[in-house]
Amino acid sequence: MSDFEIFEGDTKKVTKMFRHDNIILVFSVLLAAVIGILVASGIMFYSNQQKSNVIQSGIFIKGINVSGLTKDEAVKLVENELKSQMNDHIELTYENYNYYVEVEQIEAKFDIEASVNFAFNIAKSGNFFQDMQEYISVLMHNIDIEPVLTYNDEALTRYLENIESNLPNQLEQSSYYIEDGELIITNGKNGAGIKYDDLKEMIIDAIQDISYSKSYLSIPTYTQFPDPINVEKIHEEVYREVENAYFTTEPYAVFADVTGVDFDVDKAKSVIEENPMQEEYSIDLDYTKADVTVNDLGKEAFPDLISRFSTKYATSNVDRTTNLRLAANKINGTVVMPGEIFSYNKVVGKRTIAAGYKNAAIYQDGGVVDGLGGGICQISTTLYNAAIAANMEIETRRNHMFVPSYAEGGKDATVVWGSIDFKFKNRRDYPIKIEASVNGGVAEVKIYGLLTDNEYDISIGTRTIKSTATSLVVESYRVYKKDGVEVKREKLYTDTYKKH
Repeated sequence: MSDFEIFEGDTKKVTKMFRHDNIILVFSVLLAAVIGILVASGIMFYSNQQKSNVIQSGIFIKGINVSGLTKDEAVKLVENELKSQMNDHIELTYENYNYYVEVEQIEAKFDIEASVNFAFNIAKSGNFFQDMQEYISVLMHNIDIEPVLTYNDEALTRYLENIESNLPNQLEQSSYYIEDGELIITNGKNGAGIKYDDLKEMIIDAIQDISYSKSYLSIPTYTQFPDPINVEKIHEEVYREVENAYFTTEPYAVFADVTGVDFDVDKAKSVIEENPMQEEYSIDLDYTKADVTVNDLGKEAFPDLISRFSTKYATSNVDRTTNLRLAANKINGTVVMPGEIFSYNKVVGKRTIAAGYKNAAIYQDGGVVDGLGGGICQISTTLYNAAIAANMEIETRRNHMFVPSYAEGGKDATVVWGSIDFKFKNRRDYPIKIEASVNGGVAEVKIYGLLTDNEYDISIGTRTIKSTATSLVVESYRVYKKDGVEVKREKLYTDTYKKH
């Protein structure tokens, strides 16, 4: 081979290598340019994304598309959408009876603002790679944010307690009362109790998925058993040493008489053990009367009229009027010492045929039916208003299922033997005496005692805070006035009534 042939072959080889290297160089330059453009575009896009005042695409809040909206627009949209989907009350059912829980009154609401803020801040952490990855993931797969639901657990508990007190077949605790000189001990009865935790969870879950507007929630219950009769405890409460009544003027003080009361504990136990399932037992009481009673002290012992309140009734309803008079006569003349608690059920006793009570309209099982002792809630209501005006401390008080005809909503006090009582404590420095009467279509309660220098004109004030087709919600206050001018007011109750 000649030298020329060798040179020509090397030249072709070098030329081929030169072309290959040029292609690689051009490709590398183009690739670098493309990468540079992509990086620049990514950086520019990321910068715009960080500065954007709208929510990125692919984001939903409780199924509502908020993509491309500002925070204010998203909040308004979600609020309006949820409001259109949500009912204002939850319907509960138990044994063909319906009950309601007002969503607003338990302060149930979604934290929409927090959800919108979370949505707005997606892919805006400030970490380029993390944000880009999150942005692309949300764009490809979407995300649905579930807002946090908040509610007032105390208010919900009060609602459920009120519903439980109106369930059919309520629990009736064993109790006792004194009738015609005898101790009557009553056996308790099993009753339905609400599974509070389970029902709360059902209610909150229903609100969370907005299903409560489409169906009833069945109230979960369990069987409550009454406490066994405790004869020793009854004896401790019933037993009294005899004491004569007296009063002093300097300083003023009234000391009520005490009738000595006792009974044979062992005999009472034997009577109950012989017939443990009997509805009630009559136990003989041994009385030792005081030589001087409060009534013997006269008006001087209770010189001032502290408060009075009256309600009207229809005289044409003879049976109901009979019940009113029986209840009023029971509480008439009752003296409540300072610090002592007055119990309506304990003083009035069980409403029985033997005691003279008649059938009249009562609220029961979600409606109005005839029941023994119907109407005596009018006396407890009248007493409640008089007790408020006398500045008594209310220990126990429940409103009716419906607003009664004789009192405004927020001013009533219902009672049911064995389950619902009306109680107040005398928080004045001196004893009070209750006078109750039923005459000529007017039931009246007067409370006597000693007026002091710091007295107020006190009454119950109310305001309606919610009225729907099915229910009424009323707030009540103890209103204090001096010379006709309101000085202060104290919150008493928030009551929910079912509409007829």
